[in-house]
Amino acid sequence: MEQMYGKSKDAEKDNADTTTDPGFISFFSSLEKKSPETGTLRLFFRPGADSYYCAYGPDARFVAQHVFHTNSVIKYLGLGGKSAGLPSVILKNSVAHVLLRDALTTLQLRIEIWTPEAGQGKKCSKFQLDKSATPGNFQDVEDLLFANADVSAIPMIMSIKLAHSSKDALSSTTKLRSVGVAFADTSARDLGVADFTDNDLFSNLESLIIQLSVKEAIIPTGTTSGTTDRDIDLNKLKAVLDRCGVVISERKPSEFTVKNLSQDLPRLLKGNPSPESSADATVIIPELSLPTAPSALSALILYLGLMSNSDNFGAYTLTTHDLSQYMKLDASALKALNLVDTSAHTAQNTTLFGILNKCKTAQGSRLLGTWLKQPLINRHQIEKRLNLVEIFVDDTNTRRVLQDDYLKIMPDLIRISKRFRKSVASLEDVVRIYQVVLKLPGMIEALGEMSYDSGGDSNLVLETFLDPIKEANGNLRKYEEMVEQTLDLDELDNNNYVIKPEYDPKLQELADKLSKIRDGLDSEHHDTGEDLGLELDKKLHLENHQVYGYCFRVTKTDGNKVSKKYIELGTSKTGVYFATRTLKQLAEDFKETSAAYSRTQSSIVKEVVNIASTYTPVLEKLNGVIAHLDVILSFAHASVNAPIPYVKPKILPKDSGNLVLSEARHPCLEVQDGVDFIANDVEMIKDKSEFQIITGPNMGGKSTYIRQVGVIALMAQIGCFVPCTSAELPIFDSILCRVGAGDSQLKGVSTFMAEMLETATILRSATTDSLIIIDELGRGTSTYDGFGLAWAISEHIASEIRAFCLFATHFHELTNLHLQIPHVTNLHVVASVDERENSGRDQDITLLYQVLGVSDQSFGIHVAKLANFPEDVIKLAQKNTEELEDFAGASNQSQEPDAAVDEGIKIMEEFFRAWASKSENEDAMDLDDPTEGDLAQLKSTLEAFKPQIESNAWLKSVITSL
Repeated sequence: MEQMYGKSKDAEKDNADTTTDPGFISFFSSLEKKSPETGTLRLFFRPGADSYYCAYGPDARFVAQHVFHTNSVIKYLGLGGKSAGLPSVILKNSVAHVLLRDALTTLQLRIEIWTPEAGQGKKCSKFQLDKSATPGNFQDVEDLLFANADVSAIPMIMSIKLAHSSKDALSSTTKLRSVGVAFADTSARDLGVADFTDNDLFSNLESLIIQLSVKEAIIPTGTTSGTTDRDIDLNKLKAVLDRCGVVISERKPSEFTVKNLSQDLPRLLKGNPSPESSADATVIIPELSLPTAPSALSALILYLGLMSNSDNFGAYTLTTHDLSQYMKLDASALKALNLVDTSAHTAQNTTLFGILNKCKTAQGSRLLGTWLKQPLINRHQIEKRLNLVEIFVDDTNTRRVLQDDYLKIMPDLIRISKRFRKSVASLEDVVRIYQVVLKLPGMIEALGEMSYDSGGDSNLVLETFLDPIKEANGNLRKYEEMVEQTLDLDELDNNNYVIKPEYDPKLQELADKLSKIRDGLDSEHHDTGEDLGLELDKKLHLENHQVYGYCFRVTKTDGNKVSKKYIELGTSKTGVYFATRTLKQLAEDFKETSAAYSRTQSSIVKEVVNIASTYTPVLEKLNGVIAHLDVILSFAHASVNAPIPYVKPKILPKDSGNLVLSEARHPCLEVQDGVDFIANDVEMIKDKSEFQIITGPNMGGKSTYIRQVGVIALMAQIGCFVPCTSAELPIFDSILCRVGAGDSQLKGVSTFMAEMLETATILRSATTDSLIIIDELGRGTSTYDGFGLAWAISEHIASEIRAFCLFATHFHELTNLHLQIPHVTNLHVVASVDERENSGRDQDITLLYQVLGVSDQSFGIHVAKLANFPEDVIKLAQKNTEELEDFAGASNQSQEPDAAVDEGIKIMEEFFRAWASKSENEDAMDLDDPTEGDLAQLKSTLEAFKPQIESNAWLKSVITSL
């Protein structure tokens, strides 16, 4: 039968008829209006022997476009099936599950699964909400959607409470916000809180969201007017969440209270007595004494419904997150540095995660994603990671053995542990842990026999990996014995997970009985074959039929040999089915005995799984060690196998370091096909060249140059080798970026406003230990305004903040800032311009992608030629450029070399001192109304200085302009 969208035509027709019931259409119309455009995908499950899902209304159109990529799959219910009816699309189960997973993880949508109400029969006209999930909370659908799918990132959900604003003691105008947050990882059953002050742009909160990879945030609802300080803050908060790609869920402000928290929280946490045993719960749980975070935690617990499930009691941990223990990154830095995938279509080697992710386990990949967003700022911890990477860089053999022979087969222990905790684990899960236990001795041997000829620290490997794995191996010895005593390991080769019959006397008795029944079946098969004269298994088949049970089958051709003494069961195109009285009795005995065997085995399986579940603390601890080892090996693998091997950076003490990179490269660009990357040196010396202005042509490499410095700094602080020939770096407390000029018009934010918001965040957040990367600031407004802003912002960063800063710009006039501030230096990306023969001003440009001293020209028209602009457009641009250059030359003839300017200023200073000293009454001299004597002295002084003035080009141009 012809198949359509995973279902037969007849089945589809029957299903469509089912949903044309006016009762369902009326029911659907009565539901709250939701759609993928407003953030929710709603599917309806229709059970039965051939179960499937349906989408209706706007969800049907969404499914048609995103799954089938055509509207032809849409059927219209009611109104004669015309397009005015209710749109409907049918999805088979596997397709629906993939869609729902993508909706949660990639599209960041909420999902709802509706099932028929009880007693609906075939015509299901009324449904009830069965499961729902959000990008930050998969609890309801985890077993349905993610049982056999790796989760690349654990969803994190956050609750945010803002306290009343207070004025900063250092400023009467700047207001600080007290922010309390609570966050949860429901997969690992972890809760966390943080309390901190923030500015009006919520820069600290944005960094925390990036550090934790938050997918969903719960905030209190505001008023519709949005005019109070509280509502203004909430709107700013929403803007930050939106910029970070976080789904917003608004809840009533009354939910953000701590009314029942002191009773609820102790019941959730591990190792806490009930609140009845203590008069003051804050003594037990210090986090409850924080000023604002407990309110957020109360709302989070209520939103997740943790108290409604007794499995959560005594299962959660609670920690306090210190925002300052990691480098601060904002959403702009995440995008500018290409740290992680920002879309489902991002190529693997275009992100730093893709370049460094050589992990063999799911838990390793997740930990790498966390490390990229949480670079360390503790020098000792950074150097510890770097030393571990160095050990495995030098020991290639051990690295390959660990990756290929051990880590490659490691399952996700966290996910299996969660199945144990939820009492849904199977014998297969028990066996997977057993297979891990069998690999631990080999890992211990490989780590113990490592070579340290290069000076590697054996104690570091011992304390970080070897000792914890040895401890886990010792704790799991009993587990190994338990599995070997209870499971039939010989059956594992056939993917059968069963209990050994000899483990239990009753099970052994039933197994013996089944064996006798099988022998009887074989004997009856043999006797019947001899009676009919048919060859066994070729002509006469013994089958366990879905309807008839154990029976014989022959082809229709041999069917006439079956005499009336046999019991004929039925005929189909596959042949004639029949049995004997003995066979029917044996089949009945086999069915009853098999059922008894399954019941007995199930009770033993439950007992085995319960015993295995007691090892979850050991497994969870081992999982962390495995993930850590996997990431370190991944760093070593990526460092060794780069086009040019990475090197170990030297991390300098905080507040005392310079940034010096030799032959620095961008790790993502150097691996692109057809790219011959040009390496550049970077030297940023404190108090000498800490602020660098980079000019040059479009496509010349300015953006790449400044971004690669940020990427290398981040790689060093996560503990990875870097793409240089040598590197010295200080420890940065934050990397702040203003890169790109993309509009956010659908959100009401223009290019200029977007870059001003990002720049404001930099100015509010940066410290002297920050790394600031700014690319093409001021392009979103007029040239004069843009230059004025670029100059003012540059001057403020260079003179007030004193952070390391790389400032790429098209405003060549900005290079004059170094005359005012000594630690500002100018660089430019080199472009070679060649005059064409007999062609006047027509020129060719060659982009060399090297960074040298200051540039004195722009190359916009040359780049336009490279982009194959029409020739008439190029000529018009050249004409306009020449006219503007002539105009600029008339108003300000030339920009003289720096030496001439300096010399001219000295001459003028000497001139005025000489004139003042000749005055009869120096103190009484009125320059607005000079006396005749003063003018005479001026004339004689001018004559004396005339030769010096005429010899200085800059002074001549100033006098001419006056």
